[in-house]
Amino acid sequence: MIELKGISKKYGEVTAVKRVDLTIPPGCIYGIIGRSGAGKSSLLRVISLLETPDTGEVRYNGERVDTLQGKALLEKRRRMGMIFQNFNLLGSRSASANIAYPLEIAGMNKKQIEERVNELMEMVDIADKRKARLRELSGGQKQRVAIARALAVNPDVLFCDEATSSLDPQTTRSILGLIRSLQEQLKITVILITHQMEVIKEICHEVAVMDTGIIAESGSVASVFESPQTTAAREMLHV
Repeated sequence: MIELKGISKKYGEVTAVKRVDLTIPPGCIYGIIGRSGAGKSSLLRVISLLETPDTGEVRYNGERVDTLQGKALLEKRRRMGMIFQNFNLLGSRSASANIAYPLEIAGMNKKQIEERVNELMEMVDIADKRKARLRELSGGQKQRVAIARALAVNPDVLFCDEATSSLDPQTTRSILGLIRSLQEQLKITVILITHQMEVIKEICHEVAVMDTGIIAESGSVASVFESPQTTAAREMLHV
């Protein structure tokens, strides 16, 4: 379980996140949705320990983690996978070499890396693209490489930051289906940031609606969709 208590984050004169309290249950797909500038990506960076909050606490299974430093912080970050809108892949490497990269950093031997990469490429259905260069891959295939790389070190949490925003509708459905299938198979927690309500509806179990740095509303996807309680939620739903 991930708990946020009184989280605030300021950039210069702009307060991007304002006293946020949030509980994310383990083993679910949790969506955080909001318009551009709502603070959702800033909140993600705090939850994933890429940035330290100005106020408040981040706890993983009861352990406070926002105060970790040095080796302890690196070890905790290694238990997290990240997927981005622009893929963040290494252009000089093949598909398989991109997936191998975090395993190399972790110090695995070549045989172990090869076995794990093959397993992951089968898992995300791109086993035939092992030697492919990035320029030879479609957007959906690149995102599958990115997903496999994010899962390489068996993370406890998978963060998806607008992971389908640059994809066409058919590819988006395919990638969302893959994420849902992997979450069910691996029993990991997925935290998904998006501005698209249809993405939340497609795969999320619970959702938090952000508006100007605060959590305007949160709950099960069904309850928020069926009976939105705030203006921010109704605007996202266009009702």
